[in-house]
Order: sequence, then C-alpha cells, then structure tokens
Amino acid sequence: MAKILFKKQLSPAVFMYRVHAPLIAQERKAGQFIIFQTDTDSGERVPLTIADADTNEGSITIIFQTVGKSTTELSKFEVGDDIPVLVGPLGSPTHIENYGHVVCVCGGVGIAPMHPIAQALKAAGNKLTIIMGARNESLFLMKEEMTALADNIIFMTDDGSYGRKGLVTEPLKELCEDTKGKPDMVLAIGPPIMMKFCSLTTQPYGVKTVVSLNSIMVDGTGMCGGCRVTIGGKTKFVCVDGPEFDGHEVDWNNMLQRMSSFKPQEQDAMHRFGSNEGGHKCNIDRMADKKAAESK
Repeated sequence: MAKILFKKQLSPAVFMYRVHAPLIAQERKAGQFIIFQTDTDSGERVPLTIADADTNEGSITIIFQTVGKSTTELSKFEVGDDIPVLVGPLGSPTHIENYGHVVCVCGGVGIAPMHPIAQALKAAGNKLTIIMGARNESLFLMKEEMTALADNIIFMTDDGSYGRKGLVTEPLKELCEDTKGKPDMVLAIGPPIMMKFCSLTTQPYGVKTVVSLNSIMVDGTGMCGGCRVTIGGKTKFVCVDGPEFDGHEVDWNNMLQRMSSFKPQEQDAMHRFGSNEGGHKCNIDRMADKKAAESK
C-alpha cells in the first residue's frame, strides 16, 4: 500500500498526488512509470509516469486525468487513504546526454511526464526550449516548474488565452527552419495525434525526434500485448521496449487505430461504475471492515 500525502485538483479532470513510496523515489529515473490499482480484488492495472520524486520525504508525484473508471475512482481517494497497489519504477529510462539544443514539446497531461525529463536534460548541460500546448490557459500544468527549467519557453493555446494562439507544431517548425537555433533533438510527449504531427514536422529537417507512447500501455509488464506497436516495421511492446521511440519510425496510423481498441470495454466499465454511486466508498468501506475484523 502507498499512503497519499498530498492531493491537489489542477483542473476539473486533472489531479496531482504526492504518494509515500520511498523505494520508488530512490530508484526512479526520468521517463519511468508506476502501476497502480484502486482495488486488489477487481481493479485494473493502470500505468502512470512519475512526474517528480522527493527522496527526503520518500515520495513520488503522479499527475493523472480522469478518463475512465480506474482514474475516476483514484480521484475519489483523499489524503491519508492508501492506494492498495503501487509498483515501480517500470520501463526503460530516458537516454540522457548533452545533445546541445533540445526542444521539449508537451501538451495536456503530457507536461507532467516531460518535467523529470527536462530536469535531467538540463542537469546534463543542454540548452532547453520548451513548447507547451493546451486548449486554454487554465489547463497548463506545472507552468512555474517548467519555466524555471527552460532557457526559452513558448506557450501555445487553442483559444489564444495565453501565449500564442495555434498549434505546438508552428513554433517547432520555425525552430527547425532557424539555421542558428535549429534543435539537435526534439522530444515530444502528449496526445498521440500531437506527437504524430511533431514527428512529421521535424522529419524533413532531419532532426532526431523521440516520442513517448505511454498512453497506449495497459498492464505495464508486456504480458497482455495491449501496447503492441509497429516501430520501423517491427513489433514492439511500449511497456517493456519503451515507452520512448524514434517518432520517425512509429506507424502512427496503426498506433491511433489501436488506441481505440478497448473503447467499448472502457465505456461499459465507466457506465457500470457510474451506476454504482458508492464505487469508491465501497472499496474504502471494504478495507475498513477488514481492518476492523482483524482488530477483534
């Protein structure tokens, strides 16, 4: 079990937790993730990238968006509650070296997993340009933390409420065309469609582009095969071979098609969860009843 030390709602659908997990905090590296379950009896395994860690407190920070039953159920947990299952760190760490000028492109909740990678790249001596995208100003995550790491930061919003109005690919293309500021590497994390077009933007300029395909992962161990993708014509499993790959080698059409593979099951699970108004309360009550019985 992992006790929740801190909880903050960052937007209507996005939450940040600081969770007591001292061993994971000590061992984690940029780009790695954890697996959680909200219920040891019937809860599904859900991967989340580690957004930060504090070895002194023995905690890790996770940021997630409520998109289905398990993440919605997790959002009901409060400070002091125990997450029944939390294991990690899992996945291959991000390869970190001094590339020179690195452009980090992140959108939506993809900003959270980009944070530890940006930290590590900066510590390795890279010049960092960070491009952050969101639908509007209120949806930017970790704005202050990312600004502190960047040599240059560009904010893009769909509605123009903050920074520039437009897509993250626009300043990315401008940088690739700038002979003096051309990036040595681009790293993109966010919605798959965003990462696809980031890769298509950099490809004509021959700029190495790394993407994180963590959003397709299911069980995190390679056993279920749900995160099977095609990279350079070969089959890979995101959770054990990744989650990061060369964006120019990803079969994006296959990836996007597979992202919707379990949509009917997800909708059914969410429907059943919604019809059970005490879904999370039942889990907490069940754990409380067990503790009470053990104490007798």
